[in-house]
Amino acid sequence: MPGAASATTSSRAGFLAELPAGPARVLDVGCGDGEMTLRLAAAGHQVTAADPSAEMLGAAARRVRARPDLAPQIRLVEAGIDSLPFERERFDAVCCHGVLMYLDDAAEAVGRLAGLVARGGVLSILTKNRAATGFREALRGEYRAARDLIEHGAATSTGNLGLRTRGDTAEDLDALAARHGLAPLPWQGVRVFHDHHVDWNPGPEEYVQALQTEWAASTRDPYRQLGRLVHTLARRGAERRRTP
Repeated sequence: MPGAASATTSSRAGFLAELPAGPARVLDVGCGDGEMTLRLAAAGHQVTAADPSAEMLGAAARRVRARPDLAPQIRLVEAGIDSLPFERERFDAVCCHGVLMYLDDAAEAVGRLAGLVARGGVLSILTKNRAATGFREALRGEYRAARDLIEHGAATSTGNLGLRTRGDTAEDLDALAARHGLAPLPWQGVRVFHDHHVDWNPGPEEYVQALQTEWAASTRDPYRQLGRLVHTLARRGAERRRTP
């Protein structure tokens, strides 16, 4: 969906901005078909991409083979969060986007991910925003479903794939990162204005305007609190910075 793609681009830009200028060692957990992995490699970083699905890793491998200029920078590993084979290896950045919403709880996963972040490194988490549960349904005119979610303070709702997924708040994710020695950085709301669109095919100018508007809202209250997704960042060994 163009709206989803344009909005999520802002979170990727925020993550890339936190990486060192030189080649960084990046772990992409839940890499899927390798879309983010290739973006990181194209930015000059050495990327280890992990996913528990052999099918998704196969798709990632095909995309990597199509980019022989980037292939030497990419390592593919079949593993999920609970089976990452990196007991002694640490990374300048650990990226886990679109994974936590499929888990029963975020605490254990964040602990494992944080433990893989090297000193000065950053942890990037993109997941469903519990604080905005029901917002998409209301914008789509699904009022009964929206009221039920809102009135019950639901932690889960049905996504575009028809699966029931769970949300986290930025505050909870920041607290979990801090518990494991990382200093939270300013967080973003993602897909604030366009998440509810099903069939949206903007022209180039409208796409740019939509992306710029999403970016402007992503770091500002109260707008970011209504994003379908929440993107949190935390750094090991960094000074805590005030959230805008």
